[in-house]
Amino acid sequence: MSEPGTAAVPSREHGLALLSDMLRIRRLEERCAELYGQGKIRGFLHLYIGEEAVATGAMRALRPEDAIVATYREHGHALLRGVPAAALMAEMFGKATGCSRGRGGSMHLFDAGRRFYGGNAIVAGGLPLAVGLALADRLRDERRVTACFFGDGALAEGEFHESLNLAALWRLPVLFLCENNLYAMGTAIERHQAQLDLTLKARGYATAAESVDGMDVLAVEAAARRAAEYVRAGEGPFLLEAKTYRFRAHSAYDPELYRPKEEVERWKQRDPIPALEATLRAAGLLADEDVAGIEREAAREVEEAVAFAEASPWEPVEDLLRDVYATPEGRGGGAP
Repeated sequence: MSEPGTAAVPSREHGLALLSDMLRIRRLEERCAELYGQGKIRGFLHLYIGEEAVATGAMRALRPEDAIVATYREHGHALLRGVPAAALMAEMFGKATGCSRGRGGSMHLFDAGRRFYGGNAIVAGGLPLAVGLALADRLRDERRVTACFFGDGALAEGEFHESLNLAALWRLPVLFLCENNLYAMGTAIERHQAQLDLTLKARGYATAAESVDGMDVLAVEAAARRAAEYVRAGEGPFLLEAKTYRFRAHSAYDPELYRPKEEVERWKQRDPIPALEATLRAAGLLADEDVAGIEREAAREVEEAVAFAEASPWEPVEDLLRDVYATPEGRGGGAP
């Protein structure tokens, strides 16, 4: 299967929900970029701006009991999974009230209670974790899906091939979701992949695959539902490639010298947020007051999250050895 085309226009309620999810991610990340410039957020910061349709569409196809494994560009995935914006922002501030208690930061968002298993900083590092989670579900006879998000750069790593091979051999319930934004950091995909039809790589491991327009949230949702149903039915793993594009640099430290500005502007003409707005307006499902209301709610959520992070405490010094397995003296760390 490949490029099935844009899905049908949704109901008004569903369309507004999709628009709200994408705008929540966009406004949260725009605020994070500002806070990074102010020195409130430090370390690495990888923004998802431009790619919101992928997480938004895919998350709608998953259930609360399904597991999520993401990359270091995972703020939107965590937010839509239900991790509170306040806990996300506090984590990015490095505060003790963060979802990873301030120890992970932007690249290591985590919430076991919501089955959100990272935030993984190593390229392709999440794929073996997804295989392990899916194997656990299989052994327990659980009808659950593990959705593993990764970028096109991960296809050059051994973990990608090992993970697809094992998942196919054991018919594990993994939805491998490649967010192909055309660049592995600063390396264009045609410079690191000899075969640009990524679905062929999955078929080489006897794994079903499909490619979808990752700038079309309706198409992503429809494709993700097909893929998730296939996996949940016990048919084995599935690779879904979402062709997308990031509008910002790879990270906050990236001078972005590897791609022409004209290319970025060309892709911005396909911004998934105004594209969905146009679809809903054409169908008579969206009015100016709807957009204004969504924007107000997104702004409120983000600013409340920032206020929470600002007011939150740092981890106390006496807790620095908590969860550390060994000390220089050979003793165990602090209390579990």
